[in-house]
Amino acid sequence: MKKITAVLLTLVMAVSLMACSGNTQTSETESSNPESSQAEETSAPESQETNSEAEGDTAQTNAAAGDTETEENKILVAFFSATNTTQGVAEQMADGLGADLYEIVPEEPYTDADLDYNDDNSRSTMEMNDPTVRPAISGSVENMEQYDLVFLGYPIWWGETPRIVSTFMESYDFSGKTIVPFCTSGGSGIGSSAENLADLTDGAEWIPGQRLDGGSSQDEIMEWVNSLGLDVTGE
Repeated sequence: MKKITAVLLTLVMAVSLMACSGNTQTSETESSNPESSQAEETSAPESQETNSEAEGDTAQTNAAAGDTETEENKILVAFFSATNTTQGVAEQMADGLGADLYEIVPEEPYTDADLDYNDDNSRSTMEMNDPTVRPAISGSVENMEQYDLVFLGYPIWWGETPRIVSTFMESYDFSGKTIVPFCTSGGSGIGSSAENLADLTDGAEWIPGQRLDGGSSQDEIMEWVNSLGLDVTGE
């Protein structure tokens, strides 16, 4: 009987030891899980920081691109054209350059009679005989200060620039701008017309101008523009 009791006690003790061993393993396993979760929680901010850095780099890249666009020269092609000859050249030039276009429009339009150079009493003849005349312009250039480069087109009247172009030059501050004159005519060159206009401005850089034929193609016009060595995108 004593032997049977001893065997039973031995079995009970063995089962108890096995149960304790199982609880210990479970506790060790459970205690290891929080470390794993904590490691994952710790890594999450690192991922967020990486994303933030990437977003910051992208923002800096976009800002740099914006700065590049801001630094690009803004170009204006301004012109006066009583018979639409200079207008055709100006439109081709503005299109080739991707520039803004502005027409100098007189408040009182010129009629055919006004342009009769054979009539000493015609409007244009009397204007050209008086250097102080300044015909009024209808409208104005918006935000002239935004333009760095101005191409200025006009016909040649009596070997000179029409007085209305003088009105235009005296209406704005061209300081710090580059001005490139061009003209159309029946045969006369640009002569001293650009030099006389330059006298009406202060602080502007004038590039030598050119007479362009009214029937010039855009390729011909842009070939001249590109020969000036300016920082423009014409091809």
